Amino acid sequence: MAHVTFSPPYVPPGQVAPQLRDRGYAVLQPNDTALWARCTLAELQALAQDWDDLPPDDFLKDGGRYRRRRHSCFVVDGDAVQQVPHRAHWQPVEYNALHGGMQRWFAPMKEQAVALPAWQRLMHAVAGLSQAALASRPERWYIEAHQFRIDTEGGIGRPTPEGAHRDGVDLVAVFLVARHGVKGGETRIFEAAGPNGQRFTLNEPWSLMLLDDARMIHETTPIQPLAEGGGWRDTLVLTCRRAGFQGDGEP
Repeated sequence: MAHVTFSPPYVPPGQVAPQLRDRGYAVLQPNDTALWARCTLAELQALAQDWDDLPPDDFLKDGGRYRRRRHSCFVVDGDAVQQVPHRAHWQPVEYNALHGGMQRWFAPMKEQAVALPAWQRLMHAVAGLSQAALASRPERWYIEAHQFRIDTEGGIGRPTPEGAHRDGVDLVAVFLVARHGVKGGETRIFEAAGPNGQRFTLNEPWSLMLLDDARMIHETTPIQPLAEGGGWRDTLVLTCRRAGFQGDGEP
């Protein structure tokens, strides 16, 4: 049976904020992602080298060994971007039924990755969009950065083992960094309080999906290898939240 995929509903970079306000999501093709972030595509591609050295995710409750990741946190206040001391990733059970309520300590991002020219521009871009599209007054933005590799060495990889979900933040940005030797990985987004939805597959490195997390539920379908030897899907997920990081004050 042929594997059917649907093309992403790309918008121009100048339409990102209006699209996000109107529909709750926006999707950019790679060159437009670079324009939106005010850097070059080559500068974005320079970030990708870090995905070859991600440690295993030791917190998967389904017993899988298909996910590798790093995690770091940042605060954007106006023009200032600050990386905060390393901290656990925490979500409430209402947003992550599988892994919610756990203090998950992942390895931090490498210093050389955070120092690359494109990194601070990405921080400014997601905070600036959150401010322009989702806020009515100036805010300090708390960004969690997740580097993911989902592989198919065990036959199948699950980008979202928790299923369709929201993240409990203001903005979610999902960058496709690479795909190699896999099928599947279809993105599905749905209105949290309505009937509308979209399905599409991000295939181009540094294509980008942006979501108003209060309005949209999202998931990505499992991936399978195209040939013996397996393959992988790499993503960068940035979540942007006002009023602090999730887990502040939790034991």
